[in-house]
Amino acid sequence: MQWIVLATALILSPIASGFAAEPRASTADHGTFEELNQPFASGPDVTRACLKCHTEAAKQLHSTKHWTWEYTNPETGQLLGKKHVVNNFCIAATPNIASCSSCHISFGWKDDSFDFTSEENVDCLVCHDSTGTYTKNPKSKKPNLTKVARAIGPTSRASCGSCHFKGGGGEAVKHGDLDSTLNSPDIFVDVHMDADGLDFTCSTCHTADQHALAGSRYAPLASDSHGIDIPGKSTGGRASCQSCHNDRPHKTNERLNDHTDRLACQTCHIPEYSRGDFASKEWWDWSKAGELNSDNTPLSRFDADGHEIYNSKKGDFIWRSKVRPEYVWFNGTVLYTLPEDRIDPTKVVDVNRFQGDASDPKARIWPVKIMRGKQPYDTENLTLATPLTVSKEGLWTTFDWASSLTKGMAASGLPYSGKFGFVETRMFWPINHMVAPKESAVKCDECHAKEGRLKGVEGVFLPGRDSNWWLDMGGIAMLIMTTLGVLGHGLLRYVMRRRHEKEGRS
Repeated sequence: MQWIVLATALILSPIASGFAAEPRASTADHGTFEELNQPFASGPDVTRACLKCHTEAAKQLHSTKHWTWEYTNPETGQLLGKKHVVNNFCIAATPNIASCSSCHISFGWKDDSFDFTSEENVDCLVCHDSTGTYTKNPKSKKPNLTKVARAIGPTSRASCGSCHFKGGGGEAVKHGDLDSTLNSPDIFVDVHMDADGLDFTCSTCHTADQHALAGSRYAPLASDSHGIDIPGKSTGGRASCQSCHNDRPHKTNERLNDHTDRLACQTCHIPEYSRGDFASKEWWDWSKAGELNSDNTPLSRFDADGHEIYNSKKGDFIWRSKVRPEYVWFNGTVLYTLPEDRIDPTKVVDVNRFQGDASDPKARIWPVKIMRGKQPYDTENLTLATPLTVSKEGLWTTFDWASSLTKGMAASGLPYSGKFGFVETRMFWPINHMVAPKESAVKCDECHAKEGRLKGVEGVFLPGRDSNWWLDMGGIAMLIMTTLGVLGHGLLRYVMRRRHEKEGRS
């Protein structure tokens, strides 16, 4: 018996260690390295110093989606990644790469001349800065590269969030469940990242193998049948709830465990997104761009909470906090409407489409943020258009649609008729972060109700939400029969008792 306990402990100890609040301290103090104790004129100079010890790091990064901004989905065959997809917030990266690449792990990507094979072009600091002072924004104060290099450390929520928390151009624009509140959240914002509790970093779940991180919005894992992930076993990392909690996580309630083959964990455990300090952008209408002040200067309008709801150069917006997600069937396959795909402008265009339905064993009911808005399209070629939204001087120019679309489509290498209009679009984003305490999980009657959370989800019978005439009549009949049986039994016992009493008296 003792050897069984010992073996179990040896197997599970790596799992427990993976739950540590922060990655273990490095075995090297970079502040003592003479190679880093020098003035650095540029970022590539720092990278050259890093590569003298970390000889394979840049080569590893060259193979990742973070570097290539490309991904071929094996299920659909679509070539995806930021270099190829369209969205409905900033619309497209390719024609605006000089600006968008400020969140790329490289130095100097401004046009097609960028060398993706160069090792010194890899930016080590953007992920490993621990000072919070590193930036590549030309409008910001130039960082002290020597200070940053000598304080290199593991990735953190802040370093990952320097790009991901402000995706789409600002706090919580793109993701409803990611913003800088997660730099130091409390337990009510996220039970895993709670700064005074478990204090998970991003890499606790998004584990890395040769700099390739687990988790992908182009091919998310909608259901995980691998169960508990043991480090060293190739199961795709811990970027799923089941990889730590398995698929029957409720130890004292098997009824709840019976839901896991139809519901994503997030459906119950993230009752609302944007629960932190920032509202999420829910609507972006580019067609309204162009309204100016009386002196022809750009105009901005703000709501009572300080959110910008109109901008001359971007259009108008709607922001929301503490938002109840919408719910869809999802099996992990996402189809994108690419710039070359024809659209039907008489309908709302799905920039991406989550696949799956109730008949699909891989599909689960997932919570999503649906980003909605209006964006330009080519009225003759019937394709979504990719405008130039930032000039080389860094000035927004989108209210001049004729010019920005001509330049943007040329930069993207796409055919353009020169005629444009605006079409309503929507884009789906799975909700994964901001997991609430279990006491705040979705209650049963929030779904099992006529107007409950899942009222728009088809293909599944939900007691309390749905009804079936034959089933209802069968239930009523059983109730009536049971009642009659009880009454009949009681009456028979009464009659028999009276008979026995009468016989006894005689």
